[in-house]
Amino acid sequence: MKVILKVEGLLKSFGGLTAVANVDLTVAEGEIRSVIGTNGAGKTTLFNLLTGYWKCDAGRVLLEGKDITSLSAPEIVRRGVARTFQRTNVFANLSVEENVLIPLLRKYGRSRNLVTPSKDLYKKEIQDLLESVALSEQRGRVAGMLSHGHQRCLELAIALANSPRLLLLDEPAAGMSVSECAQMMELVKDINKRLGLTILLTEHDMNVVFSLSEMITVMHLGRVIAEGTIEEIQNNEEVQRVYLGEVA
Repeated sequence: MKVILKVEGLLKSFGGLTAVANVDLTVAEGEIRSVIGTNGAGKTTLFNLLTGYWKCDAGRVLLEGKDITSLSAPEIVRRGVARTFQRTNVFANLSVEENVLIPLLRKYGRSRNLVTPSKDLYKKEIQDLLESVALSEQRGRVAGMLSHGHQRCLELAIALANSPRLLLLDEPAAGMSVSECAQMMELVKDINKRLGLTILLTEHDMNVVFSLSEMITVMHLGRVIAEGTIEEIQNNEEVQRVYLGEVA
């Protein structure tokens, strides 16, 4: 299968703390891969390195065989990597429609236009994006008035507006109710299947991880300690010891 993401020897330290320690990772095109680990394992730091928010101390990141290690975050987005964050990250004072319009303006080189005179642009694309995350009926609402679950869906639409080939989801189910979580899982599965989009996610809810993942990478203290299918990870004694706490 085609490799869309390859990480080689990625290293990041903050003072005397090594947050990501010589991490190797290979993700195939169309795969849903989860990166799991306890708090402080290095998952979010890894995501920050992959998306250009922080620069690594060593190693490299290859997207479809091309080195993107030294690129800025905006350039990495343009190369086809999009991301959502642990905390809800929408323009709370703008409408749902305007939130999706902003990345479209940037993608099509109209980022210097004000939102107001650009409202009639990309109507069909906005509608399609909102329908893909079940928000078409909310398009005129102010984003800050949406429920937490709907704001998470809006974040997903904003990420998809960039037409990514690789989507990183940082704890997509965080703070959600059971029903909202179930809806998010269905959306992620649909996006993966319908668009053929490769998805890399971190998540503490193991029900979400086991429901979505084809492969799982386990991190502990900045290092990858295991990688494999759901069954292989569930039966891995080191994972049970440091993550699940099932082996003394």
